[in-house]
Amino acid sequence: MRLQDKTAIITGVGAGIGRASAELFAREGARILGVDVDEERGQETIALIHMGGGAAAFHPGDVAREEDCAAMVRAAVDRFGRLDVLFCNAGIVPGGTVEDCTLDDWERAMAVNARSVFLGCKHAIPAMREQGGGTIVCTSSVAGLVGVQNRAAYSASKMAIIGLVKSIARDYVDQGIRINAICPGTVDTPSLQSRLSATGDYQAARAQFVARQPLGRLGTADEIAALALYLASDESAYMTGSYLVIDGGLSL
Repeated sequence: MRLQDKTAIITGVGAGIGRASAELFAREGARILGVDVDEERGQETIALIHMGGGAAAFHPGDVAREEDCAAMVRAAVDRFGRLDVLFCNAGIVPGGTVEDCTLDDWERAMAVNARSVFLGCKHAIPAMREQGGGTIVCTSSVAGLVGVQNRAAYSASKMAIIGLVKSIARDYVDQGIRINAICPGTVDTPSLQSRLSATGDYQAARAQFVARQPLGRLGTADEIAALALYLASDESAYMTGSYLVIDGGLSL
């Protein structure tokens, strides 16, 4: 019960890493406020937590909007009395080179992937400071560390998270607030499956993605969730401003 009696906000809770993390955090004793733009999928995750005996509530919201980020923090504190963990996990994966990428693609990638972290932290930190501290985890990507083909806007947005994490860590280390990032490689999630299907040849596209990992397979949402749990818990108390790579060797 590594998160016993703690309250955690998890964004992008409707599927993939967000859902796996919400279920795991709940099993480890956390009270979950799950946030997603997709209310149906978000509610499905909350129902799964309830079936397992956990405490959770759903809060609809677009984390690229400041009013929604402020509202999710208020909702967590109002419902559960405190906020101990913020897991900024929501994200999108636009493709394309810098020539292919439209300005709208760029702006949306920055909004959902990077601005959401800025806004989440901006509104969560005061609540954490008031109670004496807290922990923030952010989902970046291996694409924010090394060059990945056809991911111009995505890579830029994920690299921005790393810089923000390091800055926040410096600014709030004396206030009991820690922040770290996860850099996953290719993870087998509904989002990936949808992108593979869109290529017109799912099996061939999947084989190409698998071949990029020296370990010879894709990661799982549960594996990323386990790392998020470590960073959210007191087990990582000596870490802040860091990023951990979990990519099957893709960045070797």
